[in-house]
Amino acid sequence: MTSASGAAGTAAQVTAWRNAVVVAYGASGLAFASWVSRLPAIRDALDLTPGNIGVILLCMTLGSFASVSASGLIVLRLGSKRTIRTGSIMVGAGLLTAGFGTTVLASPVATAIGLAIIGLGTGSWNTASNVEGAAVERAVGRHIMPRLHGAFSLGTVAGAGLGAGAAAIGMPVLWHLAAAGTVVAVSVATAASWFRADVTPVASGERSYTPDTFEDPSTGPIPVIAAGTSPGDAPLDNKRKITQAWRDRRTLLLGVLVLGLALAEGAAGDWVALALADGHGQSDAAGAAGYGLFVTFMTIGRFAGTVLLDRFGRVPVMRWCAALAVLGLGVFVFAPVPWLAYVGLAVWGMGASLGFPVGMSAAADDPAKAAARVSVVSTIGYGAFLCGPPLLGLLAEHVGILHSLLAVMVMLAVSFVLSPVARKAD
Repeated sequence: MTSASGAAGTAAQVTAWRNAVVVAYGASGLAFASWVSRLPAIRDALDLTPGNIGVILLCMTLGSFASVSASGLIVLRLGSKRTIRTGSIMVGAGLLTAGFGTTVLASPVATAIGLAIIGLGTGSWNTASNVEGAAVERAVGRHIMPRLHGAFSLGTVAGAGLGAGAAAIGMPVLWHLAAAGTVVAVSVATAASWFRADVTPVASGERSYTPDTFEDPSTGPIPVIAAGTSPGDAPLDNKRKITQAWRDRRTLLLGVLVLGLALAEGAAGDWVALALADGHGQSDAAGAAGYGLFVTFMTIGRFAGTVLLDRFGRVPVMRWCAALAVLGLGVFVFAPVPWLAYVGLAVWGMGASLGFPVGMSAAADDPAKAAARVSVVSTIGYGAFLCGPPLLGLLAEHVGILHSLLAVMVMLAVSFVLSPVARKAD
């Protein structure tokens, strides 16, 4: 294999590349779960209502949405390595700021600024990770995207577990988030040295396509095309690539398909701990543990997803996921006893597990257009993942946190209907 820069690659280098991408996904999950698991403590320290929490989350949403909306251009211009490395450092700084704002300043504004910085770093980082992951998937010649997203889920399991432990012993939010931010920034900045799918910046009128192959002894040469390049033709201007991706019908429908399942995942991330505490009478530590249960079963679903996708294909698996998410969400909301709510969380987590990874793989079916199309699907999916939960907070002011989650079912029904668009493109 040769990278976009033309450097020769070996099977060992591809393995190191894959492992480095796993670190990037895992660290992203750790960062997300670290602050999410401390939401009850942040709420108590700042004396916030559900509506106030929604407004603070909206600050992170605005930062993330701005970042992910520009992520296609950012990745095409800077390359995935620099994008991921920069994003992880921003997220680490944002975690520190949010912790300082909560523990030292007791300021909702300072905490919101920290979350906004996290959002700015997260959006482009995650898009670049999906571009990098799709390139690894092509290089190894088999489905691995669900397991890469499984690494994200493992990171959330670790983050939720550490968050529950920190809450149980009364660790200040600042100390917890500062430690998590340091681990995230250092680990990803180091792992990025092994990334191999960087997009070479293209000046107007220049050609950037390099036909690349990785020689696998068992399967022969496997093409590896730098994301965003155009074989045989002069490359399009980066802005035109993004514009064309937004006009592609299948790409847009994939985005809407991912939207429902992303909303199911995002709503759980932001509201499960509080819903268990306020709606089912659980302690803050038990609420954090409930989110840990959700991401644990989401992780199981992602690692099992490769086998299911190979056997049944994308379309049936997406239908099952949407149906399971609806079932689990309904059980969680209407459970008459707390233990049944935890069962609902497990089913809900399984259902939400494969929406993002399958959507990203489907968007990257054409490697020459992967960066642009992944950025579009990411923008739509992350829009739901990020914008939906704050809006649920505003709805919760009127109907309560638990019943506000029923709004997620509408978009899950849409995802069920749109499942056929995930079929592999010809």
